[in-house]
Amino acid sequence: MVDLNRAYKKEQRKKLLLISAVALVMLMAGYVFTTIGMQNIAPTQTLIAIAKAFNGTLDSGADAATNKVIMLLRLPRIILAMLAGIGLAVSGAVMQSLTRNYLVSPFTLGISSAAAFGASMSIVFGVGMFFQSETGMISCAFAAACLCGCIVYGISRYVDLNPSSIVLVGIALNYLFSAMTATIEFFAKENKLEAVVQWTFGSVNRATWDSVLITFLIVIIGLIILMFFSLKLNVMATNSDEMSQSLGINISEVRVICGMIAILLTSTIISFTGVIGFVGLIAPHIARLLIGDNHLYYLPFASVLGGVLLLFSDAIGKFILYPVNIPVGIVISFLGVPLFVHLILMKKRGLE
Repeated sequence: MVDLNRAYKKEQRKKLLLISAVALVMLMAGYVFTTIGMQNIAPTQTLIAIAKAFNGTLDSGADAATNKVIMLLRLPRIILAMLAGIGLAVSGAVMQSLTRNYLVSPFTLGISSAAAFGASMSIVFGVGMFFQSETGMISCAFAAACLCGCIVYGISRYVDLNPSSIVLVGIALNYLFSAMTATIEFFAKENKLEAVVQWTFGSVNRATWDSVLITFLIVIIGLIILMFFSLKLNVMATNSDEMSQSLGINISEVRVICGMIAILLTSTIISFTGVIGFVGLIAPHIARLLIGDNHLYYLPFASVLGGVLLLFSDAIGKFILYPVNIPVGIVISFLGVPLFVHLILMKKRGLE
């Protein structure tokens, strides 16, 4: 009994160490990437720029231009990439657990295609200063994504809110919103069509401190709430609905609360970044292979892993064909697929 307890605690320490190590890699990489760009900057300059920003002296001194590049361009982009990866990975992990389907992601449920439809409507048909502005486009994308999530859960709840109904309704809405976006693109003028296509690629180029702050608050609050449901998610992810109910879990309540939080996270992020669909699928899979499906460790690890994947994808897209900037939504697919396949092959070898 003592040996089992010692082995369990040792396994816990290993998981916590792995989560901490990946989180540290994410933060260190983010710091390093602030120093690399069209003009390389000394590592200490980032700390100087942050200190001056807090003191309100960002415009002063001989290095004012460099400090502005760090604080207004590089740092918001890097932080938004990390937050987007964290939020999308957690959303994907939760949706996979709620539906007991490892092929589900926020993209599968139609949220990303709905956001693309909302943004397309604003870009192509927007009238007035608000709808033709960046804020208007973000608001339309967010509203359409939230509406899609509500429709998915509304219809699914009407037919007993089981995992199959959530997935099937989500897939149907994904095709519907994709078709409506394609229709808008078909009739759009050339300059507006280009703007729509650019938005659907997914990018953190438009990052501002306002978008970073909003995303940070939503991601942190959402992750904290989801962690409170981690034990219930453990049961629901590995047992049937009947078994979960027999253990005293209100499965409908958990699906609605956790599902709507996942939808809110995804809607907030992609309204600022555009469509970044793959990280919500790949990061949970990699996390499950490396750390298991205990949500006390699985959710934090999936989140930091998503942050690392999106951060490095953004950096690769920024520098691989410099000065051409490849959108992160494209790069994450090229980077994630071989990594995912490699982990599956490693897992198979371990089982043999």
